[in-house]
This record gives sequence, C-alpha cells and structure tokens, in this order.
Amino acid sequence: MKKTPFFERSELARALWEFRREFLWAGSLSFLANLLMLAPTLYMLQIFDRVLASQSELTLLAVSLITLLLFMALALSEWLRSRVLVRASLRFDRQLSTRVFHGSFQACLGQSGPMRSRPFADLNHIRQFSTGPAVFALFDAPWTPIYIAVIFFLHPWLGVLSLGFALVQAALAWFGQRQTVAPAEDVLKAAGETMSDLQGKLRNVEVLESMGMVANLQRRWNRQHAACMEKSALAQGTVSRLAGWSKFIRYSQQSLALGAGALLVIDGQLSPGAMVAANVLMGRALAPIDQLVGTWRGFATCRSAFQRLEKLLADFPGQAHVPSRAAPTGTISLQGVSAGASGREVPILKNVSFTVPAGTVVAVLGPSGSGKSTLAKVMVGIWNTSAGAVLLDGVPIRNWNRLELGPHLGYLPQDVELFGGSIAENIARLGHIDSRKVIEAATSAGMHETILRFPKGYDTLIGDAGNLLSGGQRQRIGLARAIYGNPSLIVLDEPNANLDDAGEAALLYAIRQLKARGKTVFVVTHRQGAVALADRVMVLRDGELTADGPRDAVLVASFRRPQPAVQTAALVQSA
Repeated sequence: MKKTPFFERSELARALWEFRREFLWAGSLSFLANLLMLAPTLYMLQIFDRVLASQSELTLLAVSLITLLLFMALALSEWLRSRVLVRASLRFDRQLSTRVFHGSFQACLGQSGPMRSRPFADLNHIRQFSTGPAVFALFDAPWTPIYIAVIFFLHPWLGVLSLGFALVQAALAWFGQRQTVAPAEDVLKAAGETMSDLQGKLRNVEVLESMGMVANLQRRWNRQHAACMEKSALAQGTVSRLAGWSKFIRYSQQSLALGAGALLVIDGQLSPGAMVAANVLMGRALAPIDQLVGTWRGFATCRSAFQRLEKLLADFPGQAHVPSRAAPTGTISLQGVSAGASGREVPILKNVSFTVPAGTVVAVLGPSGSGKSTLAKVMVGIWNTSAGAVLLDGVPIRNWNRLELGPHLGYLPQDVELFGGSIAENIARLGHIDSRKVIEAATSAGMHETILRFPKGYDTLIGDAGNLLSGGQRQRIGLARAIYGNPSLIVLDEPNANLDDAGEAALLYAIRQLKARGKTVFVVTHRQGAVALADRVMVLRDGELTADGPRDAVLVASFRRPQPAVQTAALVQSA
C-alpha cells in the first residue's frame, strides 16, 4: 500500500507544511551557526600551536579579532533562527486557532458539559515545541557526523572514541523514547480525568455542602489523585534514570576524551592544541544527542497533542462556503429523523416526521425521558441526527450559514445558561447592543421593570453564568435573549420551569405577541396556560411521535386512549 505523504495526511499536517520555507530558513541559519561553532576549536589550535610557539602578540591580536567577529556572526545567526521560528509559531497559531475553536465547539454539541480547553492546550504545546530546544537539537543533530569527521581528521582513535559515545547516546535516546512515551501519556490522561471529574462535581458545590457530601467527594478524589501520582512517580522515575545515565555518559566522555588525548600527546601523536580542540569538538558533537535525550518527554507530549488535534480537525472539518439565503419564514419539517447520544445504543428519537407551517404555535408534551429536549435541539440544528433530515423553509438546516441563520432562531434550553457580562449584553446575544431591541425583548419577557430596579439597570453585571440572579430571573432573561431581534423560529424548552405567576403571565404574553407577528413557536411544557395558546399539540413517548394535530383533537384523543397513570396525570395538568 502506498504511504500518504506527510503534507497530504491531514489538515494539520498541511498547515505545518505551509511553513516549510520558514523551517528551511531556520535550517540554513542552523548550518551557519554550527559552521561557526568550529571557531572556538580553530582558535584553540591557533593559540596552542601558533601563538604560543611564535610568542607573537600581533598574531594573537589578529586571531582574537577574527574569532570575535565569528562569535558575533554566530550570535546573530542564532538570534535570527529563533526569531524566524517564533514568528512562524505565532502565524501558525493565528492560522489554526479559529479552526480549533470551532472544532472544539462542534465537539461539545450534543454533549453535556462546557467546552473542553484541551485542544487549545494541544495547540499551545505544538507552538511552544516548534520554538523550543528540541527543535534546535533536531537542526543541530545532522552536524554530529561532521564534527566526528573533523575529530577523525585530528586523530583516528579520537574519532573512534567519539563515534562510540555517539552510538551509546543514540541508543539511550531510542530506549528513552520507548520507555517514556506511554507512561507520559498515561499521566496526562489520568491527570486530565481527575481534574475534569473534580471540576464537574464542584459546579454543584451548594449540594455538596448542604448534604454533607464533601467528605465523600474528598475520599473519591484522594483515590483518583493517588493513582495519578503513582503513575507520575513511575514516569518521573524512568526519566530520572535516563537523565542519570545520560549525565554519566557525558561526564565519562569528557574525561576519557581528555585522557585519550593526553596519552596521544605523550606518545607524540597529537599536539596539545589538537588535544583540547578534539575534546571541545567531541562535546559539541554529542550535545544535540544529549539534548534529544533530555527532551523526550516534550517529544512525547507534542506527538500526543498533534495526534489529538489532528483527529479533532478531521472529525469536525471546517464548514464549506454556504451561499447567503433570504431570511427564513419559519416553516420547519422533519423527515424520518432519528437521533441518539454517544454511548447509548437505543436512539432517543425514532423516525419522527412532521411539517409545521410558519406562524404556528406548537406545544410539545410527553413524560420525562421521552425525547422532548432532544427534539428541541434537533430543530435548531445543535444535535446530530443519525437518520432523516431537518428542513427549514425546505432547505436542510445544515446547509444554512450558521452566522446568518442565528439571528433568525431563538432557543431557550431547559438549563438556562447566561454569560458573564451585563444584562444588556446577554439579551443582545453578546453582539452589538441595539437598545431598542433589547428593551423590546425584555418588555416582552416581562423583565423591563425588574431590570430598571437593578443598581445599574441594563448595565448591571450578572456574574459568572448569571449567579447573581434568581432562577426565575435567569429564565426570563434567557427568554428575552431567545426572542431578541424578532426571530422567525423560536424553540422554548420548559420556559416556565422556574417562573412564578407573574413570570408565567409574562411568558404567555410573549407567546401571544410572537403568534400575532406570525412567528413559529415550539413550547415544551406541561402547564395549562402555554398549551391553551397552542394551535397544535405533539405528544412524544419513548422517542416516538404518538400524537400530532390540532390542540383540542389531540387532547381529547389522548384522554380517550388508555395510558399509564403518570402520563394521564401530565396530560390532565396540560389540559
């Protein structure tokens, strides 16, 4: 089977390949820097073999000035190399950060919980690795055989000694890679799972404290943390052993090279200057290999980050250019839609089909776990379907430009999530604040007078996730956000779950207004008032649409049909 070239393997690989010119420049500057690294060796040879022999101060001055100029060129080439790589890494981040953001965002759709930050950490690992010492070691490694060749030129036995140490260091690097990659990945995975689990539990800190669950949580965390620390200790022990062996080999090389050179000087086969120069060259030749041994953990982390990021971008490709369309009227159609969740074999929705014309108010009823919330997410295009199609104005909802479609959709989830910032910013969907539209939406949701009583009115900061507001206030601000800008399709999932009588009245007033404007409204509810405003009622049971039609006809038929007591009670409350 023909192997796919690296630069064609994935989107991430192609992005890296676009920086080949920068890496070529860095390689050229590395060539110059390593060539100039020979200057100290040549200077020593001149000092020991020419200056000391001739006792010439002028020769010493000339050699020193030339060497100083070479050192300045060396420093400049290394600075330019680092600058090229840093600029390339920043451009790489700008090029991929938006894609990583959208890929992470798409990965979280259909999952419970906030967007994970791991992909951004992976991108940062790759960016930092591309400007770190490991990359410089890779650029310097090809010079190892050149330095060894120069040592052979000084004396064959010193060349054989340097070659032997190079092979030992390379074997140690290969062994280190084999021994450290898997443990390092296990540690990162265990640490991530432990922290994620703890953060998830701490979101419900009030429940933990009020019911005395903190001690139980601590014992659970202690077990996970201890297991993570054990894996970390094993991994660190392996790295420490490798570093110890590497240090032993490095010190042995320095001493044995100097001893071997001294023996050759005693035998008259080598000059003192060549002895010192060979020792310096040998240390320089083995330095890149020694650096590679010390950075294997960075290699392992970067490789894992690259593979995770590569998979993320492959699983969630960027949206192709979607042509602009006219604003939707709100006609929505589901054709044989089935939808499920990862890790669940039985689908949540099963072959659901219906068509709702624009301007219709629909009440969605059904017992808990029947798939009502999933249906709401499917209709606004944030839950993947395994079969069927969701059409908005006859066009699959996936074929709409999400940025253009968003203002024409309104969605209030069952668990209302607000964002840090002001009340006005939340109602205006974190975009440009149109004061008239914000006040209009707040008035429709019955929150205008309440907001004006806050210390700074609409500019009042609500805290992280709106934690400075009550549950009912959060729900009504979420309702105002859903109807902001007069959208064509509004989906409200249990919009009155936290509302008092005044809030319920405001919700019904908002639904009446939307109905009068000819908007399509879906209300997932069990309360009588919202059902009374509906033109049409849908009943879901076990993910199947068991009833759909005009409100009165569906409710009458549901009462006549034999059904479990719990479901009957829910419909009685609705009626």
